[in-house]
Formats: sequence, structure tokens, C-alpha cells
Amino acid sequence: MLSQLNLRLKEHANPEKAKHLQRFFKTGPGEYGEGDVFLGLVMGKNRALVKEFRYMGFDDIQKLLDTDIHRKRMIGVLILVNKFQRASKKGYTNGMNEIFDFYLKNAHRVNNWDLVDLSAPQVVGGYLLDKKWKRKVLYELVKSDNLWERRISVLGTFAFIRDNDFDDALQISELLLDDSHDLIHKAVGWMLREVGKRDVNILEEFLKKHYIKMPRTMLRYSIEKFDGETRKKYLKGEIDKV
Repeated sequence: MLSQLNLRLKEHANPEKAKHLQRFFKTGPGEYGEGDVFLGLVMGKNRALVKEFRYMGFDDIQKLLDTDIHRKRMIGVLILVNKFQRASKKGYTNGMNEIFDFYLKNAHRVNNWDLVDLSAPQVVGGYLLDKKWKRKVLYELVKSDNLWERRISVLGTFAFIRDNDFDDALQISELLLDDSHDLIHKAVGWMLREVGKRDVNILEEFLKKHYIKMPRTMLRYSIEKFDGETRKKYLKGEIDKV
């Protein structure tokens, strides 16, 4: 099955598009995506490939995740999402456990922002949605030296936010206020904005406590849905702190 997928990927590769993606995803020396290799496939091909290879076994998925080729890792991650969603729909608890454990074991290989964003809310958040007693894993990931594991901890809370459960998102956001990486600032700001879409009072309570200290990018993302005048006041530091 893996050899068939490799043939499909080779058929649809686009070297010119690959060059653009290499720059967009910061693959140069010292950049967050250093060493990542792109084939230049159109995103629309993913759905068909995931559907075709959704029954791929864990051994082959592991091989996809272990490669430096971005699209192979993406397909591997999306097959895991597909497997998890099918197991969840059918109530296959053992299957969900196995996929969740496999994903966490390979969290360091879910190593670009798009891979995290397409999978952590579904697999990590989806698994923990009704298992609050197991959410301590998010607090272990948030302390990781690995950028992508920290982003997984943030994006994993998206499933809770959609369920109007904000506590973990706010606590993890607070823990990451001093994080040095822009991709964490964006992720935290995004999740805070999602909280605000559902309960603006809870978001403002958090912001009034922390906004002076928050990294600028994090603040900008979190207040994106506010009216222009309120955004200006936050950015100028004119909102009274709690």
C-alpha cells in the first residue's frame, strides 16, 4: 500500500510549486521548518489520497511520519485523523485509544504548523473531550522544549472550546504567555479569539489580567474580532487591568 501511495505522490508532484512552498514554510537553515522537503502537490489531492489509503496500517503510517517529505507526513497525519473519526463514530474505544497513543508517541514528527492544526483538535482534543481526568497530558506537552508539542497542547483545546469548555484553553494560554516563539503566540491568540467568539466576557477578563504582558502577535490575534476602537485601546495599553 505504501508503494502505491508513493507512486501517486510522484505522479502529482510539481517542482515549481515545491520551490514556493520551501520558502513559505521556512525550510532554510535555522528556520522552524529546516530540512522539510516539499513535493508541490495541490492541497485538493489530499482528500482523495486519504480516502484511498485510509486503511493503511500503523507500520506504514510510521514510515510516512519518519520521512522528511512534508506531504508524506501530512498524508500520514490525515489518515490518523480519518481513522480516529471513524473509530469515534462507531464507538470503538480501543481503536481511539490506540490512535491517540500512536499520535502522542509521534508528536515530535507532527512537525509543522499545518500538520498540527489539521490533526491536534481532532485527535488530541477529540479524544480528551470527554476525559477531563486525562487532560494532564496537555500540561506535559506545554512544558516541552519541542515547539510542535507545545503547539499541539494549545490546538488540542480547540475541541473543548467548541464545546464551550474554556478552562484548559485559558490555563494553557496563561502558561505560554512567556513563550518565545511566534508560532506559539499565533496559536494562543487564535484559541483566545475562539473563546471570545463564544463568550467575550471571559476573553476580556483574561485579557485585562494579562494583555500588558502578552506578546504583541498573541494580543493582535486574540482581539481581532473586537471593534476598531476597542482594539486600539488594547494595543495602546488604555484598558484598565483587573
